[in-house]
Amino acid sequence: MEMRNLGRSGLQVSLVGLGCNNFGMLELEASRKVVHRALDLGVTLFDTADVYGNRGGSEDQLGVMLGSRRKDIVLATKFGMPMDDSGAKSGASRRYIFAAVEASLKRLQTDWIDLYQVHRPDDKTPIDETLSALDDLVRQGKVRYIGCSNFAAWQVADSQWTSRDRRLNSFVSAQDEYSLVVRDIERELIPALEAHGVGLLPFFPLASGLLTGKYQHGAEPPAGTRFTLMKRLADRYMTEINWKIVAALEAFCAARGHSLLELAFSWLASRPQIASVIAGATRPEQIEANVKAVGWKLSTDDIAEVDRLTRKA
Repeated sequence: MEMRNLGRSGLQVSLVGLGCNNFGMLELEASRKVVHRALDLGVTLFDTADVYGNRGGSEDQLGVMLGSRRKDIVLATKFGMPMDDSGAKSGASRRYIFAAVEASLKRLQTDWIDLYQVHRPDDKTPIDETLSALDDLVRQGKVRYIGCSNFAAWQVADSQWTSRDRRLNSFVSAQDEYSLVVRDIERELIPALEAHGVGLLPFFPLASGLLTGKYQHGAEPPAGTRFTLMKRLADRYMTEINWKIVAALEAFCAARGHSLLELAFSWLASRPQIASVIAGATRPEQIEANVKAVGWKLSTDDIAEVDRLTRKA
C-alpha cells in the first residue's frame, strides 16, 4: 500500500482509506470482517464521524473492533452535524467542541484522535473560536491533527490565515466530494488547498456507485442498491450528461483492459493534492477491489483524454 503525507503535515495515510459511514447500521460481525480485511491489506486511514451509524453507532463499533490495532491506524472522525433532534448538540463552538470530543473518545475507546475534522462550516461561530478550541485539544494531546470538510475555498483561506495570525494549529486536510463526474471543486477549492498546503480527502469517489459499473442506463437500479433505497441520490447522479460521460469512460477503459472502478480510483490517485481516496464498504471483497483499483498508473495522455471525456458544458 502506498503511503502519502496529508498536505504539508507529517501525518502519513494509506492511499486507499476506509469510509466507516456504514458501521453502526451493519451488524457488528459484518463490520468486523470489513475492518480486519482493510487492516490486512494495509489500509491505515479509517474515517468516521460522530453522526454516522444513527448518531454514534459507527464510533461505537470501531471502539469495539479495533482493540490493540488502534495504534496501527490513523483514526479520523468529525463533529458538527446535529447529534440530537433539537440541533442543540451541533456546531463548532468551544463549548460544543469540548463536549463532542469527549463523547467521541469514549465511544471510540481511545485516548486520542489522529485527525479531528469540522464536518461542515458553522456560520454562528467565529472561525477563530473554533480554531482556538481545536488548538487546545492538540496541545492537550487529545487530538493530533485537525481538518475541515465541506468548506468553501474562501473559508479554507480564511481559516488558514486566522491560524497563522493567531499562531494556532491549522487545518492539514479538507474532505470534499470529488469524482470523475463531480469536479466542481477544481475551480476554486483545489487551488486554495494547493496554495495553503492542505491535503484533499475526496469522498464519494464512485459517485454513490454510478462509477462502479453496476448500474445501466435505462434500466432500473438493482434491488437493495443505494439508488433504489435513496431516490434523491439516483436523481442527482443518474442524469443524461452523467450517463454520457460514463459511456465514454467505459469505452476508454475497455480499450485499455481496465474497469471503470479502476479508472475512478486511479484517476483520483493521480491528482497531486490527494492523500487518500476514502470509500465505504459493506463487504471485505469491496475493500479488496478498492485497493486493487489504484494500481493503474495513468499516463499524461490518458489523463488529458479523461479530462476531455468528463468535461461538462
